Amino acid sequence: MSQAYLLLGSNQGDKVKILQLATDRLQLLSKTPPVKSSLYESEPWGFEADEWFLNMAVRLETDREPQDLLKMLLEIERELGRVRDDKVGCTGDDERQYSSRTIDIDILLFDNEVINEEDLIVPHPRMQFRKFVLFPLCEIAPKLIHPVLNKSIEKLLEECDDQSNVRIIPA
Repeated sequence: MSQAYLLLGSNQGDKVKILQLATDRLQLLSKTPPVKSSLYESEPWGFEADEWFLNMAVRLETDREPQDLLKMLLEIERELGRVRDDKVGCTGDDERQYSSRTIDIDILLFDNEVINEEDLIVPHPRMQFRKFVLFPLCEIAPKLIHPVLNKSIEKLLEECDDQSNVRIIPA
């Protein structure tokens, strides 16, 4: 059994409902109930948009391999209205265009694996630079060690220079 840490984000439509629908579907991929962070509101990162994002981190316990999990996540995104005009997966390419989206589901970490494939890079190559990733991940796994940087998530958050606004949404 593997532990996969995901980040979900939405800034279009009924964001709360979309994230709930996504977590309902993710539950089907997890052998135990997923561990979910609170919702966090954050300003768009890397582009201008009128609507801020809602983000959350989720931990799954899964028997799926990383590439199979990625395929399932892309299918969930498609079912929830995501239309991708960029390359699938996380390529680490900072040249791709960021845009508003109904749902985005990224694999942040998968056990202690380091994956560097054309359509999947794990750990997520920019997670340590983004507060909107680190705040919710730190809520559910503060002591988790990044397998490349060899630092805990709480240490990465402490060292993060990102000045963007991120705030927890009260339950």
